[in-house]
Amino acid sequence: MFSGIVESLGIVTEIRSEPPGCLLVVSDPVVAPYTKVADSVSVNGCCLTVVEADSDVIAFQAGPETLARTNLGELVKGSQVNLERALKVDNRLGGHFVSGHIDGVGTLIERKDEGEWSTFRFEIPRELSLQMASKGSITIDGVSLTIVDSETEQFSVALIPFTLGVTTLGKLQVGGKVNLETDILAKYVQRLVESVDEIKAKN
Repeated sequence: MFSGIVESLGIVTEIRSEPPGCLLVVSDPVVAPYTKVADSVSVNGCCLTVVEADSDVIAFQAGPETLARTNLGELVKGSQVNLERALKVDNRLGGHFVSGHIDGVGTLIERKDEGEWSTFRFEIPRELSLQMASKGSITIDGVSLTIVDSETEQFSVALIPFTLGVTTLGKLQVGGKVNLETDILAKYVQRLVESVDEIKAKN
């Protein structure tokens, strides 16, 4: 479990083919020194298991399903990734509960920059929009954010200068793909509504 508060920007130093998946090697001076093999780390919002670790490098294995259903498959040597270690039970929760299980991929279709502040609008699969609401929580590439507008197949978020400066979102341009995880509470509410409808249909 994570909070969506990014700890560091890692840099991909190697992507080693391990058919049918790959080994993703990330250099990072902040998270790596406190990470060991078998730890869970959020990489662009995806919960991955550390398989190699030393003082400044951590490595993860990514399978074909992960590569196909997230933006990790688009990473190249030199790409930056958002990193966050799993929560400790006694930690304060600065963002919201994030599982690290990606629900889908969104595409940035509009970026409005006003000074150092920005508003992003994303296009998303219709099924994800059913789990979103204005002022609700959303995780974008591992970053906990608040939804501004929620529409069918689109939503927007407002980004402060700090977030733009310390995460990969600052360099995101129109056409860029992002990993999305909707609020876990929204999933349960949607399933409850569907269950009620199913019961009504049977009666």
